[in-house]
Amino acid sequence: MLTKIVSAAVGMVAALSAISAAAAEFPTKPIRLIVPYPPGGGNDAISRLLAQKISWGQQLIVDNRPGAGTTIGTALAARAAPDGYTIVMSSVASHAMAPQLYANPGYDPIKDFSAVTLLATTPMLLAMGAGAPYKSLQDIISAAKASPNKLSYASGGNGTPPHLSAAIFTEKTGIQMVHVPYKGSGPALIDVMGGQVTMIIDTAASVTPHVRSGKMRGLAITGKRRWPDLTEVPTFAEAGLTDFDASSWYAIHAPAGTPKPIIAALNKELARIVRLPDIDEKLRLMSAEPVGGTPEQLDTFVKSELAKWGKVIKSLNLRID
Repeated sequence: MLTKIVSAAVGMVAALSAISAAAAEFPTKPIRLIVPYPPGGGNDAISRLLAQKISWGQQLIVDNRPGAGTTIGTALAARAAPDGYTIVMSSVASHAMAPQLYANPGYDPIKDFSAVTLLATTPMLLAMGAGAPYKSLQDIISAAKASPNKLSYASGGNGTPPHLSAAIFTEKTGIQMVHVPYKGSGPALIDVMGGQVTMIIDTAASVTPHVRSGKMRGLAITGKRRWPDLTEVPTFAEAGLTDFDASSWYAIHAPAGTPKPIIAALNKELARIVRLPDIDEKLRLMSAEPVGGTPEQLDTFVKSELAKWGKVIKSLNLRID
């Protein structure tokens, strides 16, 4: 018995030594960052900012895997080897909404992942194409009440923040609109700008660049105050809807079982990047607030977001099978 115990202890020490050695050398090859969205939205834009600033002498390769409300790309990341060479751009959609909307999302947001860091948070912005006839939030509400299901809203797919945010918006205002889902914010925004769809309530990080360019008109933003670089856009409360609030966030997760020293290395590097002055400025220009917290803080945050959005999903009786 003593021999077995000693043998097991020696084996454990050897395994821990191997992990420590691997972590000390990490990374020795490119790291794949799975983005469960197509190019063009906030998740993709922030991923590419990270890729520009990696200082390890290895590439961070952005791998867009959109579809099914972020579950395709997120499930792919959950099944990847837990060695730090595959990570995922996680979000409120992938880790708080989709797991409670889909009967079988293909992963558990807590059990199947190791938290790395919360990169940034962003409010939600209601916007439409610059050529749309509606000039205020009340214009949209009045038009939708006068002609139920004539107006439409786009989203990055069923179960994404734009979908749930618009569902809450229509429920609180008592209006009926047609939901037009896409495979990500990029193509959704293109059709809203072109006037094929009336409006979208998307992350400010995704919408703000188009508002700045004059291709879209922002009508209301979530939060208690106007965003400093979008002072012309009122809050929802200022626009007349006092009980509407939603927000989004961007984070990094690795597959469950990724060694803690590698998680620590990933956290240190990615948190460093979002705090760089030029990246901080670019994030704020996208209306995103840089964070860069610890793995433990992200883990606690995701659990609170699951509880928060679970109540919303249940109250709206939403389900995607």
